[in-house]
Amino acid sequence: MRDTPELSAFRSQIRSFVREQLPADIGQTVREGRQVSRGRMQAWHTILAKHGLLVPHWQAQWGGQGFSVAQQMVFDEEMALGDAPELNSITFDMIGPVLQRYGSAQQQQRFLPAIASGQQWWCQGYSEPNAGSDLASLSTRAERVDDHYRVTGSKIWTSYAQYADWMFCLVRTDRQARPQQGISFLLIDMKSAGITVRPIVGIHGWAVFNEVFLDQVEVPASLRIGEENQGWTIAKSLLEFERLKLARIGENKRRRARALAVAHSRREGGQPLADRPWFRERFAELDCRLMALEANAGRFIERAQAGEPIGAEVSMLKLRGSRLIQLWEELIVDALGPEALPLNDAWLLSQTGADTQDLIAGTASSRRFLARGFTIAGGSSEIQHNILAKQVLAL
Repeated sequence: MRDTPELSAFRSQIRSFVREQLPADIGQTVREGRQVSRGRMQAWHTILAKHGLLVPHWQAQWGGQGFSVAQQMVFDEEMALGDAPELNSITFDMIGPVLQRYGSAQQQQRFLPAIASGQQWWCQGYSEPNAGSDLASLSTRAERVDDHYRVTGSKIWTSYAQYADWMFCLVRTDRQARPQQGISFLLIDMKSAGITVRPIVGIHGWAVFNEVFLDQVEVPASLRIGEENQGWTIAKSLLEFERLKLARIGENKRRRARALAVAHSRREGGQPLADRPWFRERFAELDCRLMALEANAGRFIERAQAGEPIGAEVSMLKLRGSRLIQLWEELIVDALGPEALPLNDAWLLSQTGADTQDLIAGTASSRRFLARGFTIAGGSSEIQHNILAKQVLAL
């Protein structure tokens, strides 16, 4: 989607804001492909909240600016290109809008201001050891006892649960009903007795995912969103806009820029790597894929702007965008060659002469391994193919 004059001016405004307000150490950490600590993320949240840009797509009454879908996509893209860290979409793009749409007045007053201030971190309790892409088969149960629920079970692949203050969680409240009809949507305080969080350190060396064990955790019934056994409807409402964002246009452009930086700082066979035929061919192919992805996303943005349903075909954006990120990371690793062998940049950070390009090499393998999960998280590529086949092509 081509920028209108108004959108172009908006883009320039956001670009200037990131350049002026993003702390240098956070930008450097992101530029080098390293993990930003929770403390530094909180500092960035505070800056964004001060300028009304932490949840700009929210309604004004809850601290937002009512950004259009097009503005939000431009905002995300400029944040990525300006080396700002990717925000916790679970907190700001999932539970926030769910509370605005389905939450009671009491729930909204309790949680939305805290989220909009940047001081509250949420995680998503959906997947289980035997219920990943087939989420409706979840078995974590919640039994009603007077004015509360008693929750027992486990969740897995719970992103950043080790940092979370709260979790929104799908639980089974009726084991006799059809799978999708016996699920409720609860808000659970992560400090509750009976919760154990066990980080999962991936092959990339980062602790992104976690196992969460719930042993007779008491949750007030007032923290159920919507009616009992109607949680599946709320869970599904997250998916359309989530998959539009999971095209990851900005994150793909961030990696495109990183690939170019590597190619212009290395030589191969006496030539700049950027001039080598193998690199140029692969880069051109990925660049064309990115342009096609952006154009396709534009169609869905225009549909959303017009108030039309995005539809199941939005799955193609998630399918293409997540795979493209993997291909950029593979190109960067191949371009670096033996320089990409370190699993992390710990050794390079100890060298006083290490520059940014050296540190990019030191994190290349971690980033490639981390990107492998992008075609699984948010609904695996296999599931996206099934959605497209059944709901779009009627196969």
